Amino acid sequence: MELYLDSANLREIEEGFKLGFLDGLTTTPTFMQREGITDIDGTIVKLSKMVPVLQIEALGNKAEDVVAEAKRQLDLGLDPSRTVFKIPVSLEGVRACHLLRKEGLLVNVHLVYTLQQAYMAMHAGATYVCPLVGRLQDQGHDALSLVEQCVDATLRYGYNSKIMFSSVRHAEHVRNAINIGVHTITVPLKVLKQLTENNFTTVGTEQFLQDTRLMTTRVREAARPVNPLVQGDMALRDALVKMTEFGFGAITVVQGDGSLLGVFTDGDIRRLLQSGNGQILDQKMADMSYKTPISIEASALLNDAQMLFKKTNVDTILITEMGKPVGMLDIQDLEA
Repeated sequence: MELYLDSANLREIEEGFKLGFLDGLTTTPTFMQREGITDIDGTIVKLSKMVPVLQIEALGNKAEDVVAEAKRQLDLGLDPSRTVFKIPVSLEGVRACHLLRKEGLLVNVHLVYTLQQAYMAMHAGATYVCPLVGRLQDQGHDALSLVEQCVDATLRYGYNSKIMFSSVRHAEHVRNAINIGVHTITVPLKVLKQLTENNFTTVGTEQFLQDTRLMTTRVREAARPVNPLVQGDMALRDALVKMTEFGFGAITVVQGDGSLLGVFTDGDIRRLLQSGNGQILDQKMADMSYKTPISIEASALLNDAQMLFKKTNVDTILITEMGKPVGMLDIQDLEA
């Protein structure tokens, strides 16, 4: 099934065709008017150089007028093998389609709302026959049934026309088009962007990325560029201020020569306050008692850090390098 972009917005067109696999672009005078385009010919020429196939309107009251307009547009420098002329279905429209097809030009008979209209377009040799699904559904009609009938007609009678599913409103329309078996669909960019979206896919992808990060990233690479150190001669009240500034739930306490005394955590604060000692905030950090800190080497993988977090049930691990404290790893840093 061919996939076309339906737009006249240059930014959208550039974005959509960066995908590299869209088959072409459909546009309308209405789209151009909405975009404030006044130089229609200039825009057509510009678009023809941006996309593999360009489908543009050829309008006229009589078949000869439509043919003349198509040839005038070709004279702008368009490639006839990559240009499809869109003609609204009518008796003159299908006559124009027949005349253009006799000259080997490509034609899309569109604004199709009935099977009879589609039949006339097919029999006139239209390259594309284009029912407008969204518009038909807006009016309460069974548009999907019409499209299915059009596809069946091409198969039953051997017409070479491609049925194009247009006036797409949402991603469900694309699923409908695939199930019906249309040959071509033209889709707005906002719908095109939704076609690969799925919450389960997003969750699974994020999990793969996270697991890959755990297996390939070193602790030093994931750690924040902050080493939350305080000196042992600092009072607890000042150390708490520093802890807040550092943004960790723990601080590393060292002696004047840089040797490690221990790690002081927000859990230690709660335990000290529960002791009821009113002078505790004036106590020096070196006078506290410390357990052997849970630590990990900066060169270790995050995978090792994750296992250590699970094993010890702590939120912060001391990072060391050559035995010296160089930072802290918070459990949230695993998911950064």
